[in-house]
Amino acid sequence: MAAVSLRLGDLVWGKLGRYPPWPGKIVNPPKDLKKPRGKKCFFVKFFGTEDHAWIKVEQLKPYHAHKEEMIKINKGKRFQQAVDAVEEFLKKAKGKDQASSHNSSEEKNRRNSSEERGKQSAGEEKRKAGLSEGKLKKSTGEGKKRASSVSSERGSKSPLKRALDQSPRKRGRPPKDEKDLTIPESTTVKRVMTGTVAGFKWPPGVSEPAVCYQAITKKLKVCEEETGSTSIQAADSTAINGSITPTDKKIGFLGLGLMGSGIVSNLLKMGHTVTVWNRTAEKCDLFIQEGARLGRTPAEVVSTCDITFACVSDPKAAKDLVLGPSGVLQGIRPGKCYVDMSTVDADTVTELAQVIVSRGGRFLEAPVSGNQQLSNDGMLVILAAGDKGLYEDCSSCFQAMGKTSFFLGEVGNAAKMMLIVNMVQGSFMATIAEGLTLAQVTGQSQQTLLDILNQGQLASIFLDQKCQNILQGNFKPDFYLKYIQKDLRLAIALGDSVNHPTPMAAAANEVYKRAKALDQSDNDMSAVYRAYIH
Repeated sequence: MAAVSLRLGDLVWGKLGRYPPWPGKIVNPPKDLKKPRGKKCFFVKFFGTEDHAWIKVEQLKPYHAHKEEMIKINKGKRFQQAVDAVEEFLKKAKGKDQASSHNSSEEKNRRNSSEERGKQSAGEEKRKAGLSEGKLKKSTGEGKKRASSVSSERGSKSPLKRALDQSPRKRGRPPKDEKDLTIPESTTVKRVMTGTVAGFKWPPGVSEPAVCYQAITKKLKVCEEETGSTSIQAADSTAINGSITPTDKKIGFLGLGLMGSGIVSNLLKMGHTVTVWNRTAEKCDLFIQEGARLGRTPAEVVSTCDITFACVSDPKAAKDLVLGPSGVLQGIRPGKCYVDMSTVDADTVTELAQVIVSRGGRFLEAPVSGNQQLSNDGMLVILAAGDKGLYEDCSSCFQAMGKTSFFLGEVGNAAKMMLIVNMVQGSFMATIAEGLTLAQVTGQSQQTLLDILNQGQLASIFLDQKCQNILQGNFKPDFYLKYIQKDLRLAIALGDSVNHPTPMAAAANEVYKRAKALDQSDNDMSAVYRAYIH
């Protein structure tokens, strides 16, 4: 495709990370935001979101030239609403353009009349000035005239004007600070449009748009290095290359809790065909409006879909979902695929794998590390084990819901790894709460303690967010306290099964149990703080 010249104000289709092509406008960046080094980029504000980013030129396409192509590809409800909004905006913009053109014509006429009068006035003043100069020559000597002339030339220019005369601009070179930042203004009419676009083809050889962009309102962490361990195969979920082609397989999803809701939302955004089921049916309504289909029972979802994901609260719920009335097992036939994303123990997941495979099905465990916010942002870390072929078949789904996925080998490995990760996280949270309460009872400022921690090696988003929850008394759940306590309990049992001591986790577990006794189960894990102050 021939290169297209882009300018400030142009409307474009741009690629931001793993998201599909999105309509945006080239704008001036904030003064304090530096332009990335390397290939030429433009700063783009994306419509319908709060996202701004530096985007490589190769990842931008003119909006108008590709509009029809995008409309043909996309038939979603939100996309159509966005197109309608664009047309309405264009009508208003066209009216403003016509009014502006009329005003410009009147202004030009007034300016021409003013210039004509100005020329006549200037001619009269020039004639008078000539007479005065003649009188001055007669009354002064030639040497005095030369000195006066030099003095007059210097005096007529202010220091500012002399500085401008000597500036690089005067000599024809642009100032360094303005290099690559001066972009001609476009006359393109602005439009407001949002929507997801699948099947967008970029120029050959373009594979890593996210390397150059710098997101402003989203903190996107991209895994760019392979793990050094030979026992783990890491698969980056294409947060780097940004190109997600949704699988043509029918996807089912069971369980729309804090994590499941965000996952399903991202699957739909990325163009997957999804059928949903939840024990509380009302939770399905929002996703039905966004284009999901409704399954009446887990068995029905599994029987009508190629790959069915499940994300429920604990081992009992996971077993009931598969083995209970109208459960998953009743819908399993040869070739049907089941992916359990729940955080459970290795024994539970091994049992589920055995019964699924015994019916001719394929099984993958894929618990996720993250919280509600990361789930909503599609930035989870996925730990998978089991059927390697199924893992690869889930590629586009994992790309939609997470930033990175790991394949850990045989069934049970992902469950063990997930419990260890959450054991570390839960113990750390209890230590944070312990430190804040100790600071308080010894007369130290809790805010100052947080400021110090944020400047040291422990600084992290997790630390800051959880401390802020405590300082503000806001324990709205991002990760339920009852679930982190469950994971600690299972991690301790994992240690017991191999005769490995877990005294730190055991101590933290007791604190969470006390918090549960204080009715904090359905609050965020940071509410463990209350176990120390009661």
